[in-house]
Order: sequence, then C-alpha cells, then structure tokens
Amino acid sequence: MLTTRNKPVRRKGGIYRSDNWAYISMLLPTVILLLMFNYLPMAGLLIAFERFIPAKGLFSGSQDWVGLRSFSMAFTDPLFPQALRNTVFLSISKMILYMMASVGMAILMSELKNSFHKRLTQTLVYIPHFISWIILGSAMRMMFASDGIVNRLINSLGGENVGFLTEPGPFSRLLIVSDVWKEFGFGTIIYMAAIAGIDPGLYEAARIDGANKPQQIRYVTIPGISHIIVILSLLNIGGVLNSSFDQIINLYSPNVYQSGDVLDTLIYRKGIVASNYSLATAIGMFKGGVGLALTSLAYYLAYRFADYRIF
Repeated sequence: MLTTRNKPVRRKGGIYRSDNWAYISMLLPTVILLLMFNYLPMAGLLIAFERFIPAKGLFSGSQDWVGLRSFSMAFTDPLFPQALRNTVFLSISKMILYMMASVGMAILMSELKNSFHKRLTQTLVYIPHFISWIILGSAMRMMFASDGIVNRLINSLGGENVGFLTEPGPFSRLLIVSDVWKEFGFGTIIYMAAIAGIDPGLYEAARIDGANKPQQIRYVTIPGISHIIVILSLLNIGGVLNSSFDQIINLYSPNVYQSGDVLDTLIYRKGIVASNYSLATAIGMFKGGVGLALTSLAYYLAYRFADYRIF
C-alpha cells in the first residue's frame, strides 16, 4: 500500500490491471466464437413455440404461435422414448467403459520403464482421437459389413455372419466399443498426470512392507487417483444426454433404429430430413434443459463429495 500525504492509496488490482489486458485480448477470439455459435443461436428456441415456416423469417412476427404443442407432439411421439432410452444406455455404458479403459491404460503406461516403449504406446493410443468419424465410419463399414474382413474371419473359424451394422444388439455393442477405443487413449492424459503426482515414498513404503506390484497398484496407485476418478465421473453426469452424433450418423441405418437411434439423430431426422423444425427444436430444448439440470447437479455433487469448485 502506498501513502500520499499520509493518506492510503491502494494499488490497482484484479482483472482490470493494465498488465492483464494482454491476456484478456487473447481470450477475445474464443469469447466471440462462443457468443456467435453458442449463445446467439439460442434465439432460435422461439421456433419450439411456433408453427415455424422458414420463408416468413425468424423475427418477422408473422409466425403462428402454438404454445407447448410441439412439446406435446415430441413427448407423445413413439420414437422419442426409444431415442431417450438409447441415449441414456449408450452414454452410461460408454462412460463406464471409458473410465475403466483410461484408468487401466494410464496405470499400465506408468509402469513402463523404457521411455521409447512408453512414448510409442502413448502415440498409438492417442492417434484414434484425432481421426474423424467420417474416415473411421467408412473403414468400419468395410470391416464389419456382412462380407467384410471381420465376418470373413468369423466364417473361417466356423462361425456364422454377425450383423454388426444391421442387427440392433450387435450394433449397439459396436457403437460402445468403437467409441471407447477411439477416445480412451486421450483420457489417459489426466490419469497419468494424477499418477505422476503420487508421492514416490508411498511406493517405497509399500515395497518395504512386502507389497508386490499388483498390491502397490491396489493400495497406493488407485487410492492416489481416486479423487480424480470421482470428480471426472461426477462431471460426466451432465453429458448423459449427449451422444456421439458423428459416430452414429456415419454408421446407422433404419434397420438399427431400435438400438442406435438417439436424441441427436432423432432431432436431425425430424428437423433436417423431415423439415419439422418446431418439433426438432422442442426435442433439442428438452435435451438442453435436462443437460443443464444434470450439469448443475454434477457440479454440486463434485463440490459436496470431492471439494471441487470451478472458481
């Protein structure tokens, strides 16, 4: 604190300090993009309460208001509960397997002592994350087709063809496994960082007590990263209604709507394909509202049980 004529003068501080403006300016492109693509489009939620005709314009005032009719149509549509069940089932299954695979791979990679093998393994498991589902979808369609390499291998071993892309059961399992395979490697980054933060003295103490490697993992490594596992699991609750739209739209067909149709693909078909914009917007608004509630619940639980807070 400075003094001028015996009067206290406080230094300027906080976010508006002059030396912070450089960092604030670096945020501007992100803030502008966020406003343009995440907040301004929310004005389109009006469509859910209108009998929307694109030719009349969104803000022309000439649209016919229908109140909650679109929501009533959405909730009574027989495809809606099916898509909702599929969304929840696929999302929860992916979250569980994703967490298990990420933690398991992080533990295995942390045990590799050879730096070359470690870097090679990291690269191999990270690469799928950066490959577009358009490319992977095309490759999977060729591999898992009725005459693809996978079914040919099954036939050579005496088995019968499996309809990975045409039967609801195999298709849902294919969605789960392929999405986890693509993304789990990238998720190991956080868990490897958490493992690196564990005090090496704990492992030394465990070895002195006679603990072998599996016992060290069980009693030192896993408890040491348990808080990260809990936090990430809780935060993922908010994404239960989010599904890998890119993955499903590149793989599914009417034959597997029973197990592969999710809210995002239903919105796409109702809005883009069938041009029923009001109904699609109503379903999307329901999805967003539930997602907001679940995200708020997730942050509360993370703060309540894991002492996690954003600010």
